[in-house]
Amino acid sequence: MKLAILDRDGTLNQWGAQGFIGHPGDWVAVPGAMEAVARLNRAGWHVVIATNQPGLGRGLFDVLELNAVHAKMHRELAAMGARVDAVFYCPHAPDEGCRCRKPGPALFEQIAERYGVEGRSIWAIGSGVEHLQAGSTLGAHLVFAGSDASGAVPVQLPAGAVCYPDLNAVVCDLLPLGGDGKALS
Repeated sequence: MKLAILDRDGTLNQWGAQGFIGHPGDWVAVPGAMEAVARLNRAGWHVVIATNQPGLGRGLFDVLELNAVHAKMHRELAAMGARVDAVFYCPHAPDEGCRCRKPGPALFEQIAERYGVEGRSIWAIGSGVEHLQAGSTLGAHLVFAGSDASGAVPVQLPAGAVCYPDLNAVVCDLLPLGGDGKALS
């Protein structure tokens, strides 16, 4: 099974003005990202989102608002012939000490278990160092795509991570060889 676990903010959607997306009106796709997901889907890939949502733990928005954001995301994906199979999120604030907040491994472990894949079969693609750190705990392929909330490429990427300007560039490199991922080795 070909499985890509995407970070949401900065990879699939643009960063919100406040550093988070708490309302559907704030959700704006990164140019080319919806098309990139559609290409992955057509090539037989499963695409899943793993995202930290500390705004829930801080009371900045609630689950209904988060679900509305994701509903908009799913509608925009569908309009492009794309789909995300599932969204896994950590609702905790950074100081709560949970295992599911990336860079903790729990979201990636849950996804691997649900899809019955080993870590080395996973492609962790995201614009956050924490996303790649979480993927590295399972031995996933690590791909930095985009920039962090400050607009910069972090210096401290995990060993073995490759960098691309955005998700579309990743997919353009990943799929020419039949979608098997060998282009990014």
